[in-house]
Amino acid sequence: MYNQITSNKRRTVILLTAFLALLWAMAYVISEATGQRGLLFFIGLFSISYAIFSYFAGAKMALAINRAKEIQKKDNPRLWRTVENLAITEGMPMPKVYIMDDPTLNAFATGRDPKHAAVCVTTGLLEKMDDQELEGVMAHELGHVKNLDMRVNTIAFALAGIISMIADFFWHITIWGGRDNRNQLMYMLAIVAVILAPIAAMLIQLAISRRREYLADATGALTTRFPEGLAQALEKIAAQGSATKIQNTATAHMFFASPLSGKTLAGLFSTHPPVEARIKALREMKL
Repeated sequence: MYNQITSNKRRTVILLTAFLALLWAMAYVISEATGQRGLLFFIGLFSISYAIFSYFAGAKMALAINRAKEIQKKDNPRLWRTVENLAITEGMPMPKVYIMDDPTLNAFATGRDPKHAAVCVTTGLLEKMDDQELEGVMAHELGHVKNLDMRVNTIAFALAGIISMIADFFWHITIWGGRDNRNQLMYMLAIVAVILAPIAAMLIQLAISRRREYLADATGALTTRFPEGLAQALEKIAAQGSATKIQNTATAHMFFASPLSGKTLAGLFSTHPPVEARIKALREMKL
């Protein structure tokens, strides 16, 4: 487990480095294609600033996009006590607690570190899960907090957003006559780059290993000492579905189970392991 935490920190640095390299390459191609070479500096400065902003504000952005509402103990004592007891068990700060008004069964954690963490569950999960299943799900989410996965999640969130903005930026420049007709090759390369940008964003999110989910499952099971609770929660999700009303690929990797519809392109490239494989792994655990 400690090796995996160290690995997550290392992957964060690698991901951030690759992220900046990709942004520089896209900015270079676009500036050459449009003939506005000053854009290279501007896009680079903006991207770095946005990445830093997202690191500190990414959690609030993710919660806002998914329309999550913060609660206090009096609003839902059952959920609050579950999270509080798990945080005490793990010796962690109490995270902020949120609820999404959504009938599907799902949850997610966010925040740049344990001191700034938040957990969120859907109303559907609260209604359909018994106490042991709810405890298993929340232990999984706190496992992400403990394993420092949210730092990687925050960078992936920023990455997807910036790549999309750069692609939109190029199309707006093209529409308003920013194309440099002297550089047809770079212009064609720029078109290819912005078309492939959404796919690149998904692939980078996929680079956040599926092992994080297995590790969070294992961490949660060790916390509760009852893997069956989490396994039963996954069975209910497999039977009733986890696709949320708000379909957002930028935050999909944060959820307990994929919140995307299987009919979407992003659903074909899930960042989550198959539910059946997670259940099997949990039931093979020996504590």
